[in-house]
Amino acid sequence: MTTPHASIPSPHLLSPFNLRGLPLRNRVVMAPLTRARAGKERVPNDLMVEYYTQRDSAGLIISEATTISEQANGWVDSPGVYTDAQEAGWRKIVTALHERGTPIFLQLWHLGRASHSAFHGGQRAVSASAIKIDGEYIHTPIGKQPYEAPRALETAEVAAVVEDYRRAAERAKAAGFDGVEIHAANGYLINQFLDSKTNQRTDGYGGSVENRYRFLKEVTEAILTIWPADRVGVRLSPNGNFNDMGAPDFRETYTHAAAQLNGYGLAYLHVVDGLAFGFHKQGTPMTLSEFRSVFDGPLMGNCGYTQATAEEAITSGEADLIAFGRPYLSNPDLVERFANGWELNPPADMKAWSAPTAEGYTDFPFYQQR
Repeated sequence: MTTPHASIPSPHLLSPFNLRGLPLRNRVVMAPLTRARAGKERVPNDLMVEYYTQRDSAGLIISEATTISEQANGWVDSPGVYTDAQEAGWRKIVTALHERGTPIFLQLWHLGRASHSAFHGGQRAVSASAIKIDGEYIHTPIGKQPYEAPRALETAEVAAVVEDYRRAAERAKAAGFDGVEIHAANGYLINQFLDSKTNQRTDGYGGSVENRYRFLKEVTEAILTIWPADRVGVRLSPNGNFNDMGAPDFRETYTHAAAQLNGYGLAYLHVVDGLAFGFHKQGTPMTLSEFRSVFDGPLMGNCGYTQATAEEAITSGEADLIAFGRPYLSNPDLVERFANGWELNPPADMKAWSAPTAEGYTDFPFYQQR
């Protein structure tokens, strides 16, 4: 593995970082990337072991989004963490990375309305409110299907979903992960409760920004019964329109969420601040500096960063870590390429992102073999 040195072009990005007591060899984070290679049983496999270990020079790896229950499913062949076999499959990946000195957090996922009845035996997906995604279609086990209106979770049902998150966090710990990340971004279930566009509830989980934050609060506090706060991260996407998100009061919503999360002493706050994945245009985009004003723990930026802009964000103090997504698809040795000024591989074809094969997954060349 190439060791960063004083003359590298990104001395701050490639410098070590102490993440609340967890030593990271650099500040480059492999972002969660849904790759759909786990098969119908959603069990992590040997191909996935190879994929993750190819990218072991990252300072920290955040796993692909991983469903916490059958109800949480909504992406063909994505992995889960709610069965013994799934837990065992993840343990192989974690063990292989730890043998290489690379820490990994498991991202906990519930798709909510970004799912379809084909994943649930004909039963509708659930959400904060019965509001359908405004989109063309969703990929399901029976092919492309139009989006459906979800069923709003009953107030009495919410506690069971919170418990699913707690159990998943427990399994993550048993599998040997270094921590977990709560996926509260990109239009999935927690985000659907946070955002006033998708949350029109009239109970204690809807209406005010405090009520809309309540579900995330309960999930976080449930997970903190399993993990210490310094091993729990949260991901937010204040600017994103993915899965038909974005409300005029987004700035108030996410400022409040970040300020409340600040009180726990979390491992980090992961903010999808970049606009490369889409922008809802409900106002000027929120910036990392805004989150710095209300969250004083480690801050991670994400989405559309280059080596140069990542270095700038860390040098200026706006971010402590930068997560890279798409560059990691086709560059397993991304850190080495940054460290040596080597050219990046061409971007991966979108058709390969979720294809069920090794092609477009583990076959991207290293600049030079280790």
